[in-house]
Amino acid sequence: MEHSVAVIGEALIDVVDARPHVGGSPLNVAVGLARLGLATTLYSRIGADPYGDLIVEHLLRAGVTLGDGFVDSGRTSSAIATLDTEGRATYDFDLEWSIPQPDVGGARVIHTGSIGAIREPGGSIARQTVRGAGPGVLRSFDPNVRPAVMGPAETVRERVRQCAADCHVVKLSDDDAEWLSAGAGPDAVLQSISDSGVRFVVMTRGADGCSAIVDGVRYHEPSRGVAVADTIGAGDAFMSGLLYGLVRNGCDRLLVDGAAVPSAQVRRVLATAAAVASVTVSRAGANPPTLRELEDVVELD
Repeated sequence: MEHSVAVIGEALIDVVDARPHVGGSPLNVAVGLARLGLATTLYSRIGADPYGDLIVEHLLRAGVTLGDGFVDSGRTSSAIATLDTEGRATYDFDLEWSIPQPDVGGARVIHTGSIGAIREPGGSIARQTVRGAGPGVLRSFDPNVRPAVMGPAETVRERVRQCAADCHVVKLSDDDAEWLSAGAGPDAVLQSISDSGVRFVVMTRGADGCSAIVDGVRYHEPSRGVAVADTIGAGDAFMSGLLYGLVRNGCDRLLVDGAAVPSAQVRRVLATAAAVASVTVSRAGANPPTLRELEDVVELD
């Protein structure tokens, strides 16, 4: 595919059972997109240290380009991940987040999310870059809320609202929505984001699949029944599958041009995203599928 994708956000090392694994929500999205065949550049902050070397090697293997000037002399960010009995992860972060201005010229899709879109000082740069993208660029956001490291709750909620309103596509989990709702409930957040003008909003619900509102029309896509190894990177895999599905089905151009997205195409996009996530949770770690692996589990055309 000719589309190029710019992803802005954190890259870090997840330490699970004392073993380092490359992670960070935006990095995982970038890797997922590259494995599916989209030309992808990651704009992040990586230290010139052994953890940073692991990240750079991981990106190279996946086919992700690292933006120029995004490796510095500081330490690479890390997160200690703890898994519960159902494979769900919680994180304790050691994070540095300051980045130069990304040069995203030529990108057809720009995505940001998680800590990198909210935590300062880098968050302002990420949000401004998305807001300033040209009229022909699809803009995407996944809040992937991490309250402990993003800042005061109301500040985080306001930044999420602002960034979401600047985008054509927003994906969030029901846990994200529950926290953002401040008691109103996840469905109220889903509706509120749609009402703010976001054309394609998706909320994942774990084993219950996902709900979406596209141009005011509601959709539901069930999850695919697989044995779950763990859920590390599941939401990021869904996000990469969502963007890939939009591009493959031509929905990115429809969204950018203000044209209606046919319901059949919406359903294909959601099915693609669900399939990418299902492959990822079926094996350990944030390990999204290649295009060939995806084609083995879902009909793409």
